[in-house]
Amino acid sequence: MARHCTVCTHPDRDAIDAALVGRDSYRGVARRFAVGPDAVERHAKAHLPTSLAKAHEVTEVTRADDLLAQVRELQAKAVTILETAERGGDLRSALGAIREARSCVELLGKLAGELQDGVTVNILVAPEWLALRGRILTALQPYAEAQLALAGVIDSDHEPRP
Repeated sequence: MARHCTVCTHPDRDAIDAALVGRDSYRGVARRFAVGPDAVERHAKAHLPTSLAKAHEVTEVTRADDLLAQVRELQAKAVTILETAERGGDLRSALGAIREARSCVELLGKLAGELQDGVTVNILVAPEWLALRGRILTALQPYAEAQLALAGVIDSDHEPRP
């Protein structure tokens, strides 16, 4: 006989669903609403309305959209100040406005995933790697099959020495 979901019939089901959508732990929800943690987990996986889960995603998207709108608004203000400063011949203020506008563009790029912080290092062109690769392949010269296999793995453009 199939079990009935104790969470679906719980008087605080809406609050339980909201806690689950808010990513509260199953144990925490179970403790707070005096239901079993297994029942909470089964409910979350089988009965939690998809629309509630989507609502949480919509909230996150809305927050992100608000953040983007705020940055765009700051960028527009910086450009307006830049234009005013240029018309007035105030080069110091114009330079400051340029810096702020550039900062906004950079932040927008990062938020859109088009820019990343940090340094990207291509080790495939690093002199240390090239020297090590050469030493490894030279050491494998007596083992032509191994040399070919390794060369194929580490550098598809590399032609092993005979």
